[in-house]
Amino acid sequence: MNRSAHVDTFARDGLPPESEQPDFVFSLPELQYPGRLNCVSELLDRWIERGMGDRPCFITPTVTWSYAETAAQVNRIANVLTRELGMVPGNRVLLRAPNTPMFAAAYLAVMKAGGVAVATMPLLRVPELVGAIEKSQSSLALCDSRLMEALAEARAAVPALHRIVAFGTADSELENLAAAASTEFTACDSASDDVCLLGFTSGTTGGAKATIHFHRDVMAIADGYGRHVLQANGDDRFIGSPPLAFTFGLGGLVIFPLRVGASSVLLEKAPTDEFLSAIRKFRPTVVFTAPTAYKALLGKMQPGDSNSLRVCVSAGETLPAATFEAWKAATGVTLMDGIGATEMLHIFIGSSAEKARAGSTGRAVPGYEARVVDDAGREVPDGTAGHLAVRGPTGCRYLADVRQRKYVKGGWNYPGDTYVRDADGYFWYQARSDDMIVSSGYNIAGPEVENALLTHASVAECAVVGLPDADRGTVVAAFVVVRAGVTADDALAATLQGHVKATIAPYKYPRVVRFVVELPKTASGKLRRNALREQKLD
Repeated sequence: MNRSAHVDTFARDGLPPESEQPDFVFSLPELQYPGRLNCVSELLDRWIERGMGDRPCFITPTVTWSYAETAAQVNRIANVLTRELGMVPGNRVLLRAPNTPMFAAAYLAVMKAGGVAVATMPLLRVPELVGAIEKSQSSLALCDSRLMEALAEARAAVPALHRIVAFGTADSELENLAAAASTEFTACDSASDDVCLLGFTSGTTGGAKATIHFHRDVMAIADGYGRHVLQANGDDRFIGSPPLAFTFGLGGLVIFPLRVGASSVLLEKAPTDEFLSAIRKFRPTVVFTAPTAYKALLGKMQPGDSNSLRVCVSAGETLPAATFEAWKAATGVTLMDGIGATEMLHIFIGSSAEKARAGSTGRAVPGYEARVVDDAGREVPDGTAGHLAVRGPTGCRYLADVRQRKYVKGGWNYPGDTYVRDADGYFWYQARSDDMIVSSGYNIAGPEVENALLTHASVAECAVVGLPDADRGTVVAAFVVVRAGVTADDALAATLQGHVKATIAPYKYPRVVRFVVELPKTASGKLRRNALREQKLD
């Protein structure tokens, strides 16, 4: 490690032992970072130094902040943090807000001042907030005034959180303090391997896990995926639906655009109608959202709505080939699938539009290595299903968590997915490793059945899981949301079962079909399969 700038060493002290960390690979020249590095200086300050402060940075339906205005606000907040609120390098600062320029500025200010940003999803409830505060030992929080109630209640249960500062309105405390602060601030002389953010990811057992990321990690995802796969440039305008508290959103809406001097449209909420309206109004070139959102947009887009689009990134869950092909047919734009993880900070497998293949996640992002292995960690032949293993310039470091040993084995990160690699190096998703359904001795990948169902005109969304069954051990069960105007009845269930039998191997068809109004999802839009597995067979 380089000499740390941290006075408060809690996060560094919580790093896993080196023997339990993955091997870090810096195979590209652009990933060779100096020992001293503050990611915000690279993302923001250098554009001001180059005289490009007038370029638009953050755009909303009501305001636009230039790079100069963003830098000035970041510096004001950094001064407030260090001079008014007593933050020292290494302190964790909890952040809670929807996607707004002020939230992005607060995030950047914490990192610029040497702090550790701990962003939380706006939809988290009190017990989840308590868990995040306790795990991170955050003593200070910056919170949108509209979300104060739950955080204030959580604070009462956690003595570590000493102060909450509200922002988001003209007369909020942070805005008032920032208005009186200097617009000049010298970035903390951080080490490239100083911790700058903790990303929380849900665990099926043992509660949420906090993933540790360095200043160099922030730069690595921009100089890897952003540079080589997105091929972003300063003329791009980004837009997306994921929260900034989700590292998919942080990368797609802050890190990637700021790395190239581009602009980003921030939407506090992005239901289909509002998202489409924003695409029509702001004419973005790069979109980040989930497969279900692309499918929903298809049903409402009019001719010309997609004319500005250059890059459309899909992640958060696997992209069905049917959605890939329908989007291409309707817009002429190729969807770019990708798999990432909070543990890895962002996408590590995903191909550019010209190299994308329908149904495939893509190839390893430049700078990363990926392979498919068996239970013993031995690489399996191409065409054989196995566990995905990956390594590169970023990797899993859980904060003081024994589950580190499950995610990292033999120097490789194991995201928990079953994949097949083909002879061309493309990776084909089969299922989460715990989503493989074994029914009557057959191995059935739930996502494959989902993709077959999605090719039927009556299906809007669906999810397939295995449910316990006395005769078969496990039975394939499909939960289906039908399109508007479609009657969900036994006849349709039989039709869908027949459709699956005609599309893929008949033994894979869902023996149980249940129609639901909506599918259970997390705040970041991921399907909550565990909630479906709790259902009982009639």
